[in-house]
Amino acid sequence: MIKEIVFGKKIFLGLFLFASSLFAQVNNDGTAKVFRYTNPITRDTSISMRDHCIIKVGNKWYCTGTSNPVWTGPNPGVRLLVSEDMINWKQHSWLIDASKLPADCPYNGRFWAPEIHFIQNKYWLTVNSGKVTAEDPKGMKTHSVWLFSSDQVTGPYKLVNGPLTPQYNNDATLFEDEDGQTYFYCSGNGLFQARIDLSTGKLIGKAEKFLDKKEPGYPDWMVGGIEGPFVIKREGTYFMFFSTWTRGYEVGLLKSSSPLGPWELVSREPIFGTRKKGYRPELAVEGGYDHLKFTDTQDPYCETGHNSLFEGPDGKLWSSCHYSMYDKRPYPYSQELKDWERTPQMGIEPVHYKDGRFYIDGPTWTEQCVEY
Repeated sequence: MIKEIVFGKKIFLGLFLFASSLFAQVNNDGTAKVFRYTNPITRDTSISMRDHCIIKVGNKWYCTGTSNPVWTGPNPGVRLLVSEDMINWKQHSWLIDASKLPADCPYNGRFWAPEIHFIQNKYWLTVNSGKVTAEDPKGMKTHSVWLFSSDQVTGPYKLVNGPLTPQYNNDATLFEDEDGQTYFYCSGNGLFQARIDLSTGKLIGKAEKFLDKKEPGYPDWMVGGIEGPFVIKREGTYFMFFSTWTRGYEVGLLKSSSPLGPWELVSREPIFGTRKKGYRPELAVEGGYDHLKFTDTQDPYCETGHNSLFEGPDGKLWSSCHYSMYDKRPYPYSQELKDWERTPQMGIEPVHYKDGRFYIDGPTWTEQCVEY
């Protein structure tokens, strides 16, 4: 069981039962229950997303993320998926339907990396978007963070405040400590942090940049870019997961004795992810880090990153993020990508805590069996 983890002020103390006739066994003879999964979990172009963020409510899991198209212009809005077994996912609704927004809506651009957090008996939705205009067809000049709230995880969500910062910011996340203080973290050419008053949606002070992608003394796998912070607390220590796209998509881990730092790396190496020398070489040239030398990971992926944490089928801590297949994956993987493999899909892995730090299994691509 998970003990003493503050996760949006939700402390997990129970062992939750899970049953699926196809993918899990619940035995009556005292033997261990088993959850079986094979990544990527979703294999459907119609619900393809990046930056998956999962939350368990009751006996169901809900997931939101960045819908396609990601890079080429506005996307349809904020999608919500639902599952009763963590294996079979379907579209539930649109938390924000871009087609129904008024023409003068200031957040009608690309909806990136939404997250849902349950804090103070409400559901809080952070969304990253901007205003689409003829001069700025992707809404990137005004791209920042917007905060919504609802009494139900499925909505409807009402705007609380936005934009939360005056400059480009993205990948917002929230964290509530045991004392009821709430904190805001985001990315945008580095990582930022501030206290936040959720009732008004206003930051307490300015969002301060505390870590740059080229921070002196930090390892070179961070220099391409850092993003996607996610914070939890364990045994009095604050941990921040974050991602970098320097060598593919990898996840790093920071720790601090305070929710506002100072932060330090738990490991000089990523704790999770995939790296491929032949993936997006133009970014490496543009960013000036094409000289980096490293060995490819032995998996079929080019991206496994921008993770968030959630309560898994065994009642323990799991990680979710998007898994993207590598179009140059080596033998014995098929060189011909199926349609669903050409789009990002959901991947999940167990998270472990040992000797004062977290570890994430994988990324895996064969069937996994978790006994509990």
